[in-house]
Amino acid sequence: MQNKLYVGNLSYSVTQEDLKTIFSNYGEVRELKLVEGKGFGFIEMSNQSEAEAAKKALNGIDFMGRKLKVDIAQPPKRKSFGQRYR
Repeated sequence: MQNKLYVGNLSYSVTQEDLKTIFSNYGEVRELKLVEGKGFGFIEMSNQSEAEAAKKALNGIDFMGRKLKVDIAQPPKRKSFGQRYR
């Protein structure tokens, strides 16, 4: 999924509407998930070129007093359960 972006270093007062407004300047926002109280979220754009354009334009900008961290989202890491030691 190269069209899904991680957005970090968000102000805790940012809303989903705030993010949708700024990312919509670079294409269609298909899905947006803001992790409340954690300062990050995920945005799915309609295609890879829109995601790349948003990343290039928005990574490092000042947004609501914070410098945004925008990158291609990585798939969740699988939890591995090691063997128990006796």
